[in-house]
Amino acid sequence: MSVSRTDRRTPLPTHSPGVRPLLLEAAGLTLSGLLAEPADGPPRATVVAVHGGGMRAGYFDGQADADLSLLTLAARLGFTVLALDRPGYGHSAQQIPEGMTLDEQAAVLSAALDAFAGRYPVGRGFLLLAHSYGGKLALTTVARTPGVLALDASGVGHRYAFEPAERQRLRRHLEWERNWGPLGLYPPGTFRAAEPLVAPTPERERAEVPLWPQQFEELAPRIDIPLRLTFAEYEGWWRHEEPDIAEMVSRLGKAPVLRVEHQPDAGHNISLGRAARCYHLRALAFFEECLPAPARTDPAEVRAPTRNATNGEAP
Repeated sequence: MSVSRTDRRTPLPTHSPGVRPLLLEAAGLTLSGLLAEPADGPPRATVVAVHGGGMRAGYFDGQADADLSLLTLAARLGFTVLALDRPGYGHSAQQIPEGMTLDEQAAVLSAALDAFAGRYPVGRGFLLLAHSYGGKLALTTVARTPGVLALDASGVGHRYAFEPAERQRLRRHLEWERNWGPLGLYPPGTFRAAEPLVAPTPERERAEVPLWPQQFEELAPRIDIPLRLTFAEYEGWWRHEEPDIAEMVSRLGKAPVLRVEHQPDAGHNISLGRAARCYHLRALAFFEECLPAPARTDPAEVRAPTRNATNGEAP
């Protein structure tokens, strides 16, 4: 990745204030990631953010501008956010340098949700927010594992805008353009800040790229939760014209809510661009709509805490 002179100025922090790294044991792997929690009480729900190919969890905590971070924004709005390094990235790359298939990663992600719920309050449940290859993983997971409340995915479709075999022949600058689009979509410092986020795509993951259109055909009819899909204005990897969207929607007939939106002034890597805050707010608003209503308490059952209650908790 080339870095402009503007991007070479003062060093940037590795993560935002209030965001901390964590390790999570799941399905025999140690997954790394980032965690942000609400400062003023238990979470409304927990957003699990799943990054794309060749990136890491910090994709959702952009450092070029304070408005980019999904983690800090969502935590201020009352959500816990867990951004995980997918299997084969971050800490787990030492254990499985060749990576895992989508099915294998889906099993690990499901186990990670259970492991996280055993250690942290999750509020009313889990919501998945995913990008690119992470969107493939999220779709695979919700098709096979019940319990997720809703899914918001960006930068993932069902038909490539190129033949997968062509990707091997793409010149580096053309692949870069597909990932980023026009440079003006990103604040100064973006590409320097993104350097620590870039990671090699594991071999087993890369080998599955041509299989996705057929995998989607098999998975789509089983997705039965609210779903929101966003395509950037300058999306270069996926077909997203009206006929393509209509075809994709026709495969997702079980989703009780299905929205397909286009994000203006954005490239494939939406969460690192100037449009990130707008996209994140829309995703969180969608999640808010999908939350189950809180359980109502009968006023007759409300009791004052006893004297030996501590830290605001009942004994």
